[in-house]
Amino acid sequence: MKERYERPIIQPQQPYQMNPFGRTAALEAMTAIESVAVSELVAQYGSPLFVFSERSLRHQYRAARRAFTVRYPKVQFAWSYKTNYLQSICAVFHQEGAWAEVVSEFEYAMARRQGIAGPHIIFNGPFKSKAALCRAVTEGAIINLDCTDELETMLDIADDLGRPLTVGFRVNLDAGLPQSWNRFGFNLENGEARDAVRLAVESGKLIVRGLHCHVGTFILDPEVYRRQAKKLTVFTQEIEADFGIELTYLDLGGGFASTNTLQAQYLAGEQITPSFDQYAEAICSELLALQSRPAGFPLLILESGRALVDEAGSLIATVVATKPLPIGMRGVVLDVGLNALYTATWYRHQVIPAQSFSGFMEESVVYGPLCMNIDVVRDTVMLPPLGLGDRVLIKPVGAYNTSQWMQWIQARPAVVLISEQGEVDLIRERETIEDLAHRERVPSRLGQSGAS
Repeated sequence: MKERYERPIIQPQQPYQMNPFGRTAALEAMTAIESVAVSELVAQYGSPLFVFSERSLRHQYRAARRAFTVRYPKVQFAWSYKTNYLQSICAVFHQEGAWAEVVSEFEYAMARRQGIAGPHIIFNGPFKSKAALCRAVTEGAIINLDCTDELETMLDIADDLGRPLTVGFRVNLDAGLPQSWNRFGFNLENGEARDAVRLAVESGKLIVRGLHCHVGTFILDPEVYRRQAKKLTVFTQEIEADFGIELTYLDLGGGFASTNTLQAQYLAGEQITPSFDQYAEAICSELLALQSRPAGFPLLILESGRALVDEAGSLIATVVATKPLPIGMRGVVLDVGLNALYTATWYRHQVIPAQSFSGFMEESVVYGPLCMNIDVVRDTVMLPPLGLGDRVLIKPVGAYNTSQWMQWIQARPAVVLISEQGEVDLIRERETIEDLAHRERVPSRLGQSGAS
């Protein structure tokens, strides 16, 4: 058998340049996912291929739920649909007891198609048409109003139906983050949220039952949630006393970080990402101030997405070319890029060889196959010599990729789910050109269409 040629590498040495945080961990090949060989997965389902671990999905959900339920008496998780639309992924979380959190009419229809009853759907988002609101009202969904226009639309619907309607309000507030998510909801500090509640109560047409507040995304400091929870607790006490209402839920949104590493982050995500217990302690310790309410504790709703699903997802990719770059680094081209891995623009994903390797590690740039200069999977990563046909695992990739992916230059890959018993199920087929063309209509004047 002919041995693979390993080209010589000249590596400049820089003495006295130790990493102040110690040496990085040695890279080890990852030849299997949940004990299923990568080679077997590719042989059956092709490359690139998204692979999800059902064991990881259930473990993360249970860990998050346990962290909160031991600290607060009434907790309900709602799966964030926008994080991952795959029906099988949603089904796992619903089996575990999660409700559905949606931010559009499109996602609302997805949740209903999954069999989720209206009262177990939380309808958020900055745009809800009157038709969508009417359906949600009729089916008993939890509706959190985002702006005055929506408030007025709900007043109109109450008039049309001739009965008062139950609503919640989305609130934005300063929780100490550099960038405030103040485009969503009613502002707390300037009195806008209070005025909205007052208008709803004084109308006699709306019954205010809850508050919703999502302060941001990928939040690495649990103290942000402590400040958020404290402000919502005080606001709850104020409006209940002033307007004679009784809130039944407080929805603190999501935003918990996964173990991914942000592009601008120095330390690896696995080293600094807070645990669910840290998030829970920050939130629940403040909400316990509500125990003196006559009605008792309100239901705490959490809409975590990324932290539940990210670690469960891996992406198998194949090396289709390598080349020396004029910058002195090695270029590695994979068969998948930003069309299916949009989160590579945010994260420094792990890129791990999926077969045994030898040779010196070399600083490399990992590209996708798209004919665009922006198609970079990792702008710099230490990798061993990789050759045509070698495979790598990119992880974690479970959040947002299969909801934000697109048919751009390349069709979207297949997705499989590995059960807790090690069974592999195809949960989304690889796309073909027929899938792309299915919705198109070519005018007859433009000639023959559909030719091979």
